[in-house]
Order: sequence, then C-alpha cells, then structure tokens
Amino acid sequence: MHLAYPAVLAVLLFCTGLYGVLARRNAILVLMSVELMLNAVNLNLVAFDVWLRDTLHAGQALTLFTIAIAAAEIGIGLAIVLLVYRNRGSSDVDRLRDLAETAGPDDPDDPDGQAANQQTPAEQAEAAA
Repeated sequence: MHLAYPAVLAVLLFCTGLYGVLARRNAILVLMSVELMLNAVNLNLVAFDVWLRDTLHAGQALTLFTIAIAAAEIGIGLAIVLLVYRNRGSSDVDRLRDLAETAGPDDPDDPDGQAANQQTPAEQAEAAA
C-alpha cells in the first residue's frame, strides 16, 4: 500500500476541518469541524501503523484512545452548546460575550473605559489591608 494516498486524504480532511473551525460561526459546525480534524489524525495514525508494520499496533491503539476522547469531547461540547442555545437563543460563536474576558481600555462597548478601572473583591480587600 502506498502511504501517499491516505496521507493526501488526511491532509484534505484536516484542511477542510481547519477551514470549518476558522470560517464557521455556528458552534455545532465548529464541533463537527474539530471531529473532522481528529478523523484526519486517526487516518494518519492507522496508515503509518500499517506502513511501518508495527508489531504492537501502537498507532491503532492510540487511534482508539483518540476516538474515545473525541466522543467525550463531542458529548460535553454538545451539552454546552445546547445550554448556551437554551439561555441565549443562538449558538453563534461571535455573540457569546459572557464567556469573554473582562473589558479592557480598548473595548468598543465601553467608551469611557470604566470597566478597566473596576477592581475585583479580592483586589479591594488587598488594597484595604
């Protein structure tokens, strides 16, 4: 078996998944793109395992672990997406502001820069001590 065929297919799958992660705004499509990228990695692991004729079949064993991790990731990811959709009414990744960091001085939503000057309770207690 030539190694070039599965390697080229894996590269195409990975690039398609990477494009999906970078270009999509829907969280479910982003999760599907991540799964596509993991499947490309699995294809490479199995192809190199067969090509190298490994007696321990380490590539295939690692592929099974990757599949198990991908299943757990998609389960937790879908639960989070469904919870966000239930609370927000949208699964658009760009509109998720609650998960973003606190506003800085260059935040367009805070023209006065007041959010950057606010202290957390821990900082207030430290300043009082």
